[in-house]
Amino acid sequence: MTSSDETSFGPDGIQTHAARIGANLRGTQSGLGLKIGIACGEFNGGITNRLLDGTLEALQAAGVLKSDITVAWAPGAFELPFVAKTFAERGRDAVICLGAVIRGDTPHFEYVAGECARGITSVQLATGVPVIFGVLTVNTVEQALERCQSGASNKGYEAGQTAVEMATLLTNPLMD
Repeated sequence: MTSSDETSFGPDGIQTHAARIGANLRGTQSGLGLKIGIACGEFNGGITNRLLDGTLEALQAAGVLKSDITVAWAPGAFELPFVAKTFAERGRDAVICLGAVIRGDTPHFEYVAGECARGITSVQLATGVPVIFGVLTVNTVEQALERCQSGASNKGYEAGQTAVEMATLLTNPLMD
């Protein structure tokens, strides 16, 4: 289980503490003017393409212009952090990493998935640019396909929304 009514952030979650704090900051879904880099892994590319479809749908819904979106294809998930670092260093407001690592019979899964996640985290901490982890780490192809169906439950769609929200949060003047 990944979420339930007990663990979800309710509609009043942010306002719950408003009377006890000075500023309550949150990003928006207004992406006009944001420059977004998307690093995609070619390995398991059928899954990545579905994630990319979801991401592009979310970015379009948020108002990010087509001309402000750049996609770069890396051989696989292991190489995504390096592409993300390049995007971040070259002025993107947010970077989204998309890919799929599917467990097999060897420990290769743990190395690739773990190093990909560690690398993505390192890039965002080193550059100050949000780098979104849209890499599926699943046990089966069926689980991967389940997570990249069309619509708002597509994990690529969620990654697109997260990128816009983080980029707008971090540019809020009250963050200074």
